[in-house]
Amino acid sequence: MQRLILTRLLACSAALLLCAASALAAEDITLEWDDMIPPGWPPPELFEGVNLDELEDDDPEAIEFFAQIEALWDEAPMVESLDGKRVRLPGYAIPLEGDSRTVTSFLLVPYFGACIHVPPPPRNQTVLVNMAEGKSARIRYAFFTVWVTGTMTVETSETDLALTGYTITADKVEPYELDE
Repeated sequence: MQRLILTRLLACSAALLLCAASALAAEDITLEWDDMIPPGWPPPELFEGVNLDELEDDDPEAIEFFAQIEALWDEAPMVESLDGKRVRLPGYAIPLEGDSRTVTSFLLVPYFGACIHVPPPPRNQTVLVNMAEGKSARIRYAFFTVWVTGTMTVETSETDLALTGYTITADKVEPYELDE
């Protein structure tokens, strides 16, 4: 009788360990940039009655409109359900910390030229990437296109270039190639 109980206990323990291992080995969520924008944002009424093609840089209406946009971008909401998730996200890398060979911190943005043009993307479209302890990434040049894999945190950070709404602690950075 004791042997039967022990056998069943071991079988249950093995099943629990398998479940835990498969949960830990779950696939990373591959995100698209739109997945990081809550529904209904930005408010469409902001753009009502504004014809961007007709605005001149020194036009007071343009100056006021872009000030509103910049304030809105700085307060852009995040998708809280992404906090703590293992993710995989493609984007353009802008090195922040490192040397001529590798970086330990960089911004990830959705399009070429972001953060150099004013205003930078909204904070829900700008990710601070910090490499996991003991890891570094090889970023060949500014705006090198990469896949970043790691754990996403929903938190605001400020760099010299932009305000970010997400941080990824990355354990893998690879050159971008289209998934098939």
